[in-house]
Amino acid sequence: MGGAAAHIILKIKTKNPIELGDFVAEFTSVASQYDKFIRENHPDLGPEARIYVKQIKKGSIIAELLPFVPFAMFAPQIISSIEQVNAVNDFVRNYGSKLKAYFKKGGEVPEASRSDLKDFMGSLVAIANDPDGSASLEALVFEDGKRKVKAAVKFTSREASRAVEHIEEHRKRLERKDSSDFQRELMVFRQANVRSPQVGKRTGELVMVEAISDRELPLIYASDLAEQRIKHEIRDADDNLFKKGFIVDINVQTKGGRPVGYRVTNLHQVIDLPDDDEHEAIGDR
Repeated sequence: MGGAAAHIILKIKTKNPIELGDFVAEFTSVASQYDKFIRENHPDLGPEARIYVKQIKKGSIIAELLPFVPFAMFAPQIISSIEQVNAVNDFVRNYGSKLKAYFKKGGEVPEASRSDLKDFMGSLVAIANDPDGSASLEALVFEDGKRKVKAAVKFTSREASRAVEHIEEHRKRLERKDSSDFQRELMVFRQANVRSPQVGKRTGELVMVEAISDRELPLIYASDLAEQRIKHEIRDADDNLFKKGFIVDINVQTKGGRPVGYRVTNLHQVIDLPDDDEHEAIGDR
């Protein structure tokens, strides 16, 4: 495959003008997924891809992505190694299969993160919003002066619209999975902070909720009222904070399926803990 140049060709055809944000998302989404694919599957290759618009016609846009070649604007000929060419082909096949998964109801990419779903959406939304549009992503190789399409994914407005709905459903499922709600759980302080951060920001406080995790986790106030009542116990009450229990409603923040923080949404009651549940103060800060 000596003398082969690898390109990624993005073709967009629409009946109506494309909203600027949707237009930009088409390119940034592909570039983001390409960079991620190279880092995960071809870490020895440089992840840089520069996007050049090769041709613009009425009702269509043809953009050429030149991987691995930051000097492509000045190079009369682009020489890619076999591994680079294969990487481009593999990326288009891989990304195409992920987009196609959402064309049918119930289909999804199980390992997709929320950032992945944002990229998928960005690749589809411009076509989904058009009454009669289409798009394609091709892995194009020039071998001995001949143009060869090695891999391609194509979709219409109807397919894109259906996929956008399914991606949004998947995103909502991820949000529900990442944040689990618990009501009336016992929370005890391990570390306190007298200062009041903005609602929704980390406090510098650590708490334990044994019903959920045996680890001390950061506390976030998701409610002004809950913060005011809890801060009153921290600042003004005469009793030892670390001998008290707080009956709260909380939202559990997770990463990789493990709890990493608690968002308190409501305080029901403050109770005195039995002596055998005393907790040593790490310190007021």
